[in-house]
Amino acid sequence: MTGSESAGQETRDGGESALHRSRRRWSWKIGRPFGITLYVHATFLLLLLWLGVAALLQGGVQAALRSLGLILAVFGTVVLHELSHALTARRFGIRTREIILLPIGGVSSLERLPEKPSQELLVALAGPFTNLFIALGLFGILRATGGPVVFSSPTPGGGPFLTTFMWINVSLAVFNLIPAFPMDGGRVLRAALALRMPYARATEVAARLGQAIALVFGLLGLLFNPMLVLIALFVWMGAQHESSLVQLRSALAGFPVQDAMITDFRVIGRRDPLSRAVELTLGGFQHDFPVVEDHRAVGVLTRADLVRGLSEAGKTAPVEDWMHRDFGTAQPGELLERALSRFGQHEPATIVVVTDQEVLGIVTPENIGELVMFETAVRQGQRSQRQPIRSTEALTRFVR
Repeated sequence: MTGSESAGQETRDGGESALHRSRRRWSWKIGRPFGITLYVHATFLLLLLWLGVAALLQGGVQAALRSLGLILAVFGTVVLHELSHALTARRFGIRTREIILLPIGGVSSLERLPEKPSQELLVALAGPFTNLFIALGLFGILRATGGPVVFSSPTPGGGPFLTTFMWINVSLAVFNLIPAFPMDGGRVLRAALALRMPYARATEVAARLGQAIALVFGLLGLLFNPMLVLIALFVWMGAQHESSLVQLRSALAGFPVQDAMITDFRVIGRRDPLSRAVELTLGGFQHDFPVVEDHRAVGVLTRADLVRGLSEAGKTAPVEDWMHRDFGTAQPGELLERALSRFGQHEPATIVVVTDQEVLGIVTPENIGELVMFETAVRQGQRSQRQPIRSTEALTRFVR
């Protein structure tokens, strides 16, 4: 089990992926510590059931209760691990939207990456240090009470509860410091490298090392433990995803929103019938429409909203009954890489560009992808090594 941040794998770098949203669909909200929504995934409950049954068959009711208690205690430390990331990030003005508990550990969704490598270093180290702090506390308790501190297996009957729990925390800290994305060690390595080289290059080096480690895990898994194969896939995909997102961030660096926004667009009134949106959709290439009232943006009607409205209420239903009232906005002079965060924070993928609430344009994932593709092609013409298709694919995975 491990805890990791997500900005893009989650979400890192200002949004959330389809993978993250799908995980939330199978999750239940269990609280809001420090204002951060905490979810538990259905597969976590299946893990508890599986461990309980396995322990029951192996060692009886007492072993089953001990096993369940241990796994609950471990996930409690995973929550503390993730909260330590979140609260450290908050010190640098970075909000954490939510934490999802999975069988592999916890995944936290930061609204964006820390701006300075030193900040990312502190955020990444906060989690493993929390596990070490817990382990040291348990060590002190065991020494004070005369309990054993030698390593014990975390299996039913594998040793005193506190001793086993202490060594699990040590293992979590060490495992998370393996220099491979999406684990904390990969971010620590990237932050350390970024102190001496460009951020994109540091990410590429750290991602390649992470994928090399994933190959080692996969080989060991085939020979000894199938669980390592799953960890290898997790690490490989995390490293690839992180590299793609940072390429995207690098490609968008310095561009204002106005460079990517669509200025030839249509709007609809909140009291217009859905038939009006049908006419505009069939008459052009626009799929999502800003909804206005007195020239002010009050919502966004997506193609999915339109189809659902037509099927349930018909063409005469007013737009305001089916539009999204919670939508992303941006200023025309705002940096595009910061505005990108709104793609994950709101259900409509379209960002409405406004000045004093007046609609000036819209930004869609497709438009940003085209901007990245064209600009990267220009850089390739200047012998740049960036590949446009990777950045465009990264954006597509990021917002869908």
